Amino acid sequence: MKRSGWAPLLSLALCVGLSMPGFAAVAPAASPPASEPWWKHAIIYEIYPRSFADSNGDGIGDLKGITSKLDYLKDLGVDAIWITPCFPSPQVDFGYDVSDYRAIAPEYGTMADFDELMAEAKKRNIRILLDFVVNHTSDKHAWFVDSKSSKDNPKRDWYIWRDGAGAGDEKPPNNWQSIFGHSAWKYDSATNKFYYHFFYPEQPDLNWRNPEVRKAMCDVMRFWLDKGVAGFRLDAISTLFEDEDLPDNPVSPGTNQYGDPNMDNVHNDRLPEVHEVMKELRKVVDSYPGDRVLVGETWVKDITDLSAMYGTNMDEIQLPMNFFFADVNKLSAAEFRKRIGEWDKNPAGGWPVYLFSNHDQVRHYVRYGDKQHNDEIAKLTAALLLTLRGTPLMYYGEELGMENNDPKRKEDVKDPIGIVGWPKEIGRDGERTPMQWNASTSAGFSTSKSPWLPVTASYKTHNVATESDEKNSILNFYKELIKLRRTSDPLINGSYTAVDENNKDVLSYLRQSENQSVLVALNMTPEPQTVQYNLNPYGINTYTAHMLLSSPHSSSTSMSLKKFTLPPFGVFIGKVQ
Repeated sequence: MKRSGWAPLLSLALCVGLSMPGFAAVAPAASPPASEPWWKHAIIYEIYPRSFADSNGDGIGDLKGITSKLDYLKDLGVDAIWITPCFPSPQVDFGYDVSDYRAIAPEYGTMADFDELMAEAKKRNIRILLDFVVNHTSDKHAWFVDSKSSKDNPKRDWYIWRDGAGAGDEKPPNNWQSIFGHSAWKYDSATNKFYYHFFYPEQPDLNWRNPEVRKAMCDVMRFWLDKGVAGFRLDAISTLFEDEDLPDNPVSPGTNQYGDPNMDNVHNDRLPEVHEVMKELRKVVDSYPGDRVLVGETWVKDITDLSAMYGTNMDEIQLPMNFFFADVNKLSAAEFRKRIGEWDKNPAGGWPVYLFSNHDQVRHYVRYGDKQHNDEIAKLTAALLLTLRGTPLMYYGEELGMENNDPKRKEDVKDPIGIVGWPKEIGRDGERTPMQWNASTSAGFSTSKSPWLPVTASYKTHNVATESDEKNSILNFYKELIKLRRTSDPLINGSYTAVDENNKDVLSYLRQSENQSVLVALNMTPEPQTVQYNLNPYGINTYTAHMLLSSPHSSSTSMSLKKFTLPPFGVFIGKVQ
């Protein structure tokens, strides 16, 4: 991995005791207020179980594989793991088409394996969150099998059934489209009706207007809460309701990646009734001890809508995911400054949540990388994610600099999105490839030479074993960042304030607690950038910053705030008093 050094600009006799050159200084222990819920200061790590660790050599990751890697996660500094769906499923949408909410998919193990994972995680003070698919089930779920069997079945109204339009009733009820391509209605010849599916035809939408559906889904939550899970990530939460009159959605010029007309889902997404359900789900988790939490997959239209997901009385989702931040797909100090500022001061006053990557997005190592400074950029984005005021969501492997391995041919695509939309939509396989543990066969993910998805070409250099031994690796930078986050009172309890706000190249901000302050400076360009800071307006009278962490590494213990130079994509984190 490429190394480059800071030019020592100021060296003082004062020594702050670095744990290694350029890395976090030894600091007194700090902790969040005891009255605050654990999730406000946790690092949550998303695991795609199919791709994390394979314990039995069948090429598919499993629960025992996750259990075997808990020590790695503990050493990294993870507080909680979010496991994407591990329930029985036909795997049309790789687990997001659930056929049984109260069991474990055989390919991932048994309920005994899940119980063991829970017990071993608890020993390491790691909490477990499950992905709860609330909008729809699989068409193989017993509920839908019953619903489809006849018009008078007791579960008929558990899903959305409607007459067709036009002669023969074989024209869909309206123009609504599936987000995964083509009509959102599928005709059932047995009952001469259409059922609604916002996603794949194999994922029929539940009817959340039916009280029996609500009760059944709340009972599912209680089943897993009784087992000790710390909460849930709520999948596709904004799509639970549809306008019962079924008006056509407005259409815009042009077509999307599936060849369908561009459409605004105003009548079947983000309807106000969603907030009623979120309150109900929140009451369920609040009825259990231990600050159980809801994380929301909250795709909304703007920050005001996103902020509303907290609820008017903070009684809905505690951690709504901020995709506006994740969707800044270029390194722009001005754009990130804007997104952070509006979220930190969101209208609800809710606790911020930040993420860069997940199982539905191209990995940010690729999105931000310039193919020359990718590792430096990975450290820079890590510094941004882990020094902001809020809860960070990490995606497995980002701490290694994992990159996408996108399919090159349609016949290699596993994700149905890519099959339907190829070549304009290549699917999400690329960001779901196996975790890279070492440089052996299949990156140490499996003893199988043919894992369910091929590993990336970078696995021989970007893997846990190799990076653990390299002082200046991305992995070790993440570890030092997380240690600093835990020991620095400003990073735990401090406010966020943007500084040097007109600088288009360098993103700078202060984290300030009662008597301490930390300055973060991030050079978002491939050129050296000289910066200077007058922090007097923020109650800071010093012109010296004591180095806590830097990238690239520096032997300097202090920097003059009157002028210093950040290397290309350089990171500076310093204590200022």
